[in-house]
This record gives sequence, C-alpha cells and structure tokens, in this order.
Amino acid sequence: MSDFLNDSGEILKHGSKLPHWQQGEVMQFVTFRLGDAMPATKLRQWKEEHAIWLSHHPKPWTPEQEKDYHRRFTWKMEGLLDEGAGSCLFRNQAHREVMEEILMRFQGERVEHHSWVIMPNHLHLLFTPMIPIEKLIKAWKGTSARRLEQGGIWQANYRDTLIRDRGHFANAVRYIRRNPAKLKAGTFTLWEGERALAI
Repeated sequence: MSDFLNDSGEILKHGSKLPHWQQGEVMQFVTFRLGDAMPATKLRQWKEEHAIWLSHHPKPWTPEQEKDYHRRFTWKMEGLLDEGAGSCLFRNQAHREVMEEILMRFQGERVEHHSWVIMPNHLHLLFTPMIPIEKLIKAWKGTSARRLEQGGIWQANYRDTLIRDRGHFANAVRYIRRNPAKLKAGTFTLWEGERALAI
C-alpha cells in the first residue's frame, strides 16, 4: 500500500455538500475549524464567489484551473482563518492540551500522525488514516466538544486533501510548520513526527 495517491486507484467518496476522498491509507492533509472562526459576512461573500466560480468551471479541472481555484478559495480561506476571529478557544493552553491528548490517543492504531498544529481557532493535520477518515474527524470533534464542555464548538465540515507524492508531503509539512509564524509563543502547539522532522 502506497503512502501517496494512485491516480488510477479506487477512491472512496463520502459527503454530499463537500465530497471527501479517501484511498486506503494514503496520507491526508486536513483542516477543520471552530464554528465561530470565520466572520459571517466574510464567509457569506466567500461562499457566493465560490459558487459562481464552480458554476463556470465544472470538474475535471485543468492544472491551471486547479491552481486558480486554490489561489481564490483555499488560500483565501486559510488567510481568513489566520486572522484569528472568534472565541479562539485554543489560545488557552489547557484547551490545547485536551486536544493534543485526543489527537494522540490512538496514534499507531487508528491513525499515524506526521505533523499537526493547533492554532487558536483551527487545526491543520497531516496523517495516515487507518480507519475511515470521517470516523476519525467525528471522534476528534465529538470527544473534544464533550471534554471542553463548550457546546457545539466545531464547524460542521472539514477540508481534506490526499497527498500526491513526496514533494506534496514536504510542502504540507512546511505549511503546517510555518502556519503559526505570526503568533505569540504559548498560543499554539506544533507537533512533528519522525518523517516530518526529516524535512
């Protein structure tokens, strides 16, 4: 079984609004965020622009269209998240420690983490799933919401990307590593496994 996406291999898809892909134990780069991490007006504008662009650019995309999509939507969303809107529950170290424990509880059994960062209002994770990815995300979100006793804290969905090759893996590691660069020490937690540390 390869760590990287096989373009000719079977891909399991789930989710209707935003399809999620999984191909066996191929590595994934996942982002999920707190429900209040995105100001409503900015989120509404992003969704409107996203819907218009998709209506004019049905899949399959050319490499240029895919690059344009990520520039307009993926990286714009990441930039909005990095503005630090909302309650930013994970600015609190005790809350981050709860999340760290939940993420690492089944390390080597249900998941093999390579790198992750807990930001004040969102998480980026690079991992190999050993069970269906939707079960991992549901467990991480559900358990953390119960343990933190803050109610329904998470946005309903998440963004996932299958890792294509070693270069893509290295780029994801560097992205996670650089994500908290503008934050004060003590307001985020970065963790890296052996493979990520070699980058």
